[in-house]
Amino acid sequence: MKIVHVISSIDPAQGGPQSACVRLAAAQSALGHDVHIVSYGGTEVEKRAFTSAQDVPFFALVHWHLLDDPDRMEQILCVEGSRQLRQVLKAASFVHIHGVWEPILRKAANTARSNRIPYCVQPHGMLDAWSMKQKQLKKRIALLLGYRKMLDQAKFLVTLNNDESRLLQPLRLKAPTLTIPNGIFLEEFTDLPGAGFFRERLSLAHEKRVVLFLSRLHTKKGLDILADAFKVIAASHPDVDLVVAGPDGGARESFVAQIDRLHIADRVHLIGPIYGGDKLRALVDASCFCLPSRQEGFSVAITEALACGLPAVISDACHFPEVETANAGLVVPLDPADVASAVASVLDNPEIASAMGQNGQRLVRENYTWPRIAELTIQGYAPNHDPKPLSSTSRLVAAADH
Repeated sequence: MKIVHVISSIDPAQGGPQSACVRLAAAQSALGHDVHIVSYGGTEVEKRAFTSAQDVPFFALVHWHLLDDPDRMEQILCVEGSRQLRQVLKAASFVHIHGVWEPILRKAANTARSNRIPYCVQPHGMLDAWSMKQKQLKKRIALLLGYRKMLDQAKFLVTLNNDESRLLQPLRLKAPTLTIPNGIFLEEFTDLPGAGFFRERLSLAHEKRVVLFLSRLHTKKGLDILADAFKVIAASHPDVDLVVAGPDGGARESFVAQIDRLHIADRVHLIGPIYGGDKLRALVDASCFCLPSRQEGFSVAITEALACGLPAVISDACHFPEVETANAGLVVPLDPADVASAVASVLDNPEIASAMGQNGQRLVRENYTWPRIAELTIQGYAPNHDPKPLSSTSRLVAAADH
């Protein structure tokens, strides 16, 4: 089967959708399929993307079709993107579109329909209620100008969890949903590095412990909530610092101003984006992972933290209740006091935190791996497959075992 993934950018600084697209493509390639990725990605983006993914199993099997970074006209008209899509989609069996609000994605759907190639759209959380309120008028106009047609005429929409499927309902889209989560390659987490990353990079004292935030510095990630929560933790836990790792998504400046106002800047370390081995070293070295996000589809960062044995404190808006049901961490409301209380609970109970870490590793390794996720997507692509009966993550994961 020739499978073509289309995503607007492969820059790892854009967050989880890029990481998931690359790993899903690699896992499908490992199953023997002819897998291609079409995306914008100039020299610098390509370098970052390939460096961050160099340890991804089967990465070398994926066929890449990268366009130069788009100028303003290309962003609007997608002339080069359309030309590339027409070439790559020849003889394609299925097109998997990642994201929603980019002309190249709409062009991919149009090209697929013109050639009678079935396609799916994976919104990666971009259509839920919170996301739709951001630039609301612009998105509603876009739906009228072809994006609703792109969504309605898809064979199915890939949702990452049951909550995302439910949150799509107000849009009254015609395409059915197929719930398939993100995952990990076990090979990337087999030989985890030793401790010492933060002491080496930040010159922290040996007794210092770290709460780690690892994601884009974006408003939706709840950095303002995290800052207020850490103000409380810093006062009661003098041996704990906060490390914020990730590329700036527009919220760095306001976060820096906030921690200055709260007089905790000396306890907060912004270290920028980290990838590959450095990311694993950071996850292994932390005492607690915290992501008080206002919206997530299926966070790659949470999954990787769990795979590294790191107890997690996340918001209920992350839509990952399994973290709590598997006793791998705590799920809390979007409130600084609740976040602070949960993080303190993890820090103050090392035996419980250790058990949470082990439970998280078990949860991810038994349920969320790219090989089984790739098999589920291939089942969904099949011409005779009706996605309607498969509407829950638990049923989909179970299906991979048979």
